[in-house]
Amino acid sequence: MKAVPLKAFPRVQTRRSGARKVRAAGHVPAVIYGRHIQPKPLQVPRKDLENLLHHTVAENVLVDLNVEGDEKPRRLALLQEIQRHPLSGAVLHVDFHEVAEDEKVTVYVPVETVGEAVGVKTGGGILEHVLFRVRVRALPRDLPEQIVVDVTNLQAGQSIHIGELPVPPGVEVLGEKTAPVITVAVPRGEAEEAAAPAAEAGAPAEAGQVKMIKEKKEEAPATEAKEKGEAKKKEK
Repeated sequence: MKAVPLKAFPRVQTRRSGARKVRAAGHVPAVIYGRHIQPKPLQVPRKDLENLLHHTVAENVLVDLNVEGDEKPRRLALLQEIQRHPLSGAVLHVDFHEVAEDEKVTVYVPVETVGEAVGVKTGGGILEHVLFRVRVRALPRDLPEQIVVDVTNLQAGQSIHIGELPVPPGVEVLGEKTAPVITVAVPRGEAEEAAAPAAEAGAPAEAGQVKMIKEKKEEAPATEAKEKGEAKKKEK
């Protein structure tokens, strides 16, 4: 994942009234935090931030944050959370999570499909997206923006599981490896029709089993009488 450069400034006004003043001045209140730093209040030019968000479709955004006057010239960070106004959609606040270039991080990544499954095209199946996002672990710059799966050869009744997802080197997909992510489901009516011949084929054997049980039940009284006779002899 390529890091996008972004300029930020220290923020002195941290109360609610101060946040309003920051927004009125054309900035967005922000905060950066991480394992190795105390949370620091920042402010980011609204125009720069909106331009960044407008040109990215990724769920995770990696930024090279240049904080004016900071002891570090640049801070590598993930755009962790965006708060928006419920009506206007304007950005009210953003959180940055500082990460180290040599330490792996865990994030959710969307799963997208390409192609038309043969099981849908000719087999009458239905493509089902079981998991739209999966958790992955990798170094920050190795994180994929999305995982793209080609479903062209997927037959009806087949699935693509977590352990089969195509990911770049250095990226680990977390979770149960046998859990389905994408599947071509067989319509219920067709599945029942396919099961019907098998059920009919098994009918004669089941009838024979019932007959044998019935014959055993008819012999039961004689067996019980014999057991009772032996019990009486023992009592004497």
